Amino acid sequence: MTANTFQKVAIVGVGAIGGLFAGWMGSRLPADRVQLSAVARGETLKALRERGLTWVDSEGVEHTVAVNASDDPASLGVQDLVIVSVKGPAMPVVAPAVRTLMGPHTVVLVAMNGVPWWFFDGLPGEAAGLQLNTVDPGSVTAANIPTAQVIGCVVHASVAAPQPARIERIKNNQLIIGEPAGGLSPRVQALNDLLTQAGFGVTVSERIQCDIWFKLWGNMTINPISAITGAPCDRILDDPLVRGYVSAIMLEAKAIGTRIGIPIDQSPEDRHAVTRKLGSFKTSMLQDVEAGRPIELDALVGAVREIGQHLGVATPNMDALMGLTRLMGQMRGLYPEPTKTLQ
Repeated sequence: MTANTFQKVAIVGVGAIGGLFAGWMGSRLPADRVQLSAVARGETLKALRERGLTWVDSEGVEHTVAVNASDDPASLGVQDLVIVSVKGPAMPVVAPAVRTLMGPHTVVLVAMNGVPWWFFDGLPGEAAGLQLNTVDPGSVTAANIPTAQVIGCVVHASVAAPQPARIERIKNNQLIIGEPAGGLSPRVQALNDLLTQAGFGVTVSERIQCDIWFKLWGNMTINPISAITGAPCDRILDDPLVRGYVSAIMLEAKAIGTRIGIPIDQSPEDRHAVTRKLGSFKTSMLQDVEAGRPIELDALVGAVREIGQHLGVATPNMDALMGLTRLMGQMRGLYPEPTKTLQ
């Protein structure tokens, strides 16, 4: 990477969001602005090699992007920028692949839901430096991807991936990026320039953990409840008993946020009003259940509960949600079976 540029870019996790990054960066940037690669396997790897990545714009026009895809990250070489967009359960598996793509100056943009493994690195307060076992058991990810090379990312976009290496129904294009240690930096500004040029609406945050926590506060409840019930978000909020339960969990999370230095000014009802404006939709966790994919429960609920336990904050409503959702996941083979007594 030369000063203030990212030339060699690799995507790890070419699903809906990873596909959006690949599609827009591969077609909206000037020719030869980036050398785009991807780590993929199975049907996604086959599709990328045979026909490239296809994305469909709002007018229904298909765009095809050539991607240098491989299941061997070593064959792609050291990258300037690695964009990681996988579901939480896959992170310990892909972390060694990310490590293979990294040199001493490689930047890793982590575009994932929930609490990331690096969340408390650089965040002052009672939980400074806390390592979350629910997110990174055995610290496998932390050992492979140093926080000093990470840039955090919050994605506010809706994308469908109806088949491998194809994305469509793209709504919104907002990204928030920031340094785990806080403040601004030349590399964040350079990344802002690149992603803006690719068509994203980018906000640079001076404390990215606040943005991560605020998004989590809104989706840590609706996602698992939809996965258990099969209900879209509007049906969940239309039921007064369920909405009250959602609010109770949000208040527990809000208390935890205050303790770690991330207070939230809104009430749960304020946030419900925002969610209602999105209309009726299936959450990503419900889509995972319907597709038979592992559920992203630990990063959304388990991690918040673990932080509460560390701080001594009671979370009875959150505990019930965690227990019910993991049991549903275990019965469907979408969440690991217990290896020891559950807590």
